[in-house]
Amino acid sequence: MISFPAHNTELLLPGPAGKLQALLEYPAQAAAHAPIAVICHPHPPDGGSMTNKVVSTLAKAFVDSGCIALRFNFRGVGQSDGKYDSGPGELDDCLAVLDWVRIAAPNRAIALAGFSFGAWVALKAAERQTSRLMVSIAPPVGFRDFTEVRPPRCPWLAVQGEADEIVDAERVRLWLQAQAPTPEIVMMPDTGHFFHGKLLPLREHVKAFLQAHHSPT
Repeated sequence: MISFPAHNTELLLPGPAGKLQALLEYPAQAAAHAPIAVICHPHPPDGGSMTNKVVSTLAKAFVDSGCIALRFNFRGVGQSDGKYDSGPGELDDCLAVLDWVRIAAPNRAIALAGFSFGAWVALKAAERQTSRLMVSIAPPVGFRDFTEVRPPRCPWLAVQGEADEIVDAERVRLWLQAQAPTPEIVMMPDTGHFFHGKLLPLREHVKAFLQAHHSPT
């Protein structure tokens, strides 16, 4: 029987290409059935990992809001086995983490979140597994194929920097506005792709969204 740890810890979870390195973080006072947020990191070939500062900011926002944060390294990153698979394998990694959570912590609400490439992975994972909340930070519209990405059937926050030097902010905004249901969209002025100098307001936007939706129980 798989047991879900009751404290902050590093984990090696089973994945389709081997072990997946993960980090579990609890709020100071966790409710008995605190929801669990699975957070996906940016593009591995560009240095993306679960220690990315935007990913860490997402984890902090969830923990501050009473959720348990679970971030993990895709295959080939850090101590995770395997090698980069251009998207399909990384999606399988995310689904494997979600499967582990559902077995280890049954009846817990699960939220999904991701930054950049991780936002695409989280959205694709939500097509196959139910999520109570979705948080998308700088989804890479134009870099990944979003034509067949279906909007999640849950409350959804999307945050995009207006001065993004990598992703076309206007293209992201237009794609988001075309979705049904449309997410809550936050366009942050004077903000680049990596949210330099903007991590605190990013965290507050995410926390406000989580508080508005009562951090699903």
